[in-house]
Amino acid sequence: MALPMNKSLTERARQLRKDSTLSEILFWNEVKNKKLDGLDFYRQKVIGNYIVDFFCARLNVVIEIDGYTHDNKYEYDAHRDKYLRSLGLHVLHIYDEDVKQDMNGVLQMVHHFCNSVSPRY
Repeated sequence: MALPMNKSLTERARQLRKDSTLSEILFWNEVKNKKLDGLDFYRQKVIGNYIVDFFCARLNVVIEIDGYTHDNKYEYDAHRDKYLRSLGLHVLHIYDEDVKQDMNGVLQMVHHFCNSVSPRY
């Protein structure tokens, strides 16, 4: 299934990859090159009018690392999540501090989440 994509956000996504937060860099280092269960993740992926932190096309999983940039954006996040779910995507939010303080726990959570959306991946 081809996902909608606002091509005008492509350059912004590139810039976000260059300006990743510490938590995004730490998480990326754990999942890039299919390190997590052989799953291929993209970072700063444009989907519709949004740029998601991480995306696994094989499982239709979106992973958002929520830090200070998400403070007071609950309505925006809820609207974005509703849109992403309407496309058949599964959305997991992870706290920035959890990535920094408990990477093993975060990776276990992602593994279980991915298994719950596709038990045979």
